[in-house]
Amino acid sequence: MKIGHGTPTEKATTHAAAAAVAAAGGTYIDLNADASDEIRIEQEDLGNRNTVSEKALGLRKTDLYSEDGITGVKTDYSRPAPGSSTKFERAYKDAPPMIPHSVEGLLPITRENNQCLGCHLPEVAKSVGATPIPLSHFTNYRPDTVMKDGKVIKEGKVLGKDLGNTSDIKLAKAKKMKTLYEGRFNCSQCHAPQAKVKTDVANTFKPDYRGGVYKEHSSLADAMNEGVE
Repeated sequence: MKIGHGTPTEKATTHAAAAAVAAAGGTYIDLNADASDEIRIEQEDLGNRNTVSEKALGLRKTDLYSEDGITGVKTDYSRPAPGSSTKFERAYKDAPPMIPHSVEGLLPITRENNQCLGCHLPEVAKSVGATPIPLSHFTNYRPDTVMKDGKVIKEGKVLGKDLGNTSDIKLAKAKKMKTLYEGRFNCSQCHAPQAKVKTDVANTFKPDYRGGVYKEHSSLADAMNEGVE
């Protein structure tokens, strides 16, 4: 697996150039602002109505017995180039930050090529104004597992004898690495671009950041063991 900077496409090269000259900004977009609007939540609350029509039950809010003229909402993922976009607030503390910039020419990530690393590796990120890959992505939190004499040994204990199953390991020994941990190589399994679309229903979820700073930044490596030890 290649852990280099990736092979840039023409579009990715354009993105990198934009990132290099972009001014650092301190503004973050709240993705839930419209979805969590109190007035909208009250208007959509079916529990405070005496009667509820079939039309109100559907996500489309249209006649459920007719498909005439019904089309889906076009999904728009267009965003500014990397380095020139505005970052998103996190949905909750330690949530994987969502991708605020265009991913055209950057996805899919393959075993041979991961262009995200070209800007987000710590040794590069500061110079181009990108968010650096955090310490947690350079750490292996999985139990040390080996085969010995036909037995599975996890964290020095025999599975099925000293250890019932992997979940019995309360806290595996974290192993810090000098390179990106391969389990974190596929960035898009947690980080995703966001569509410009109105949500079908209001969102009543209210995050508790325990401090405003966590809306923009937090360290999962420092909080990994909260509630475990």
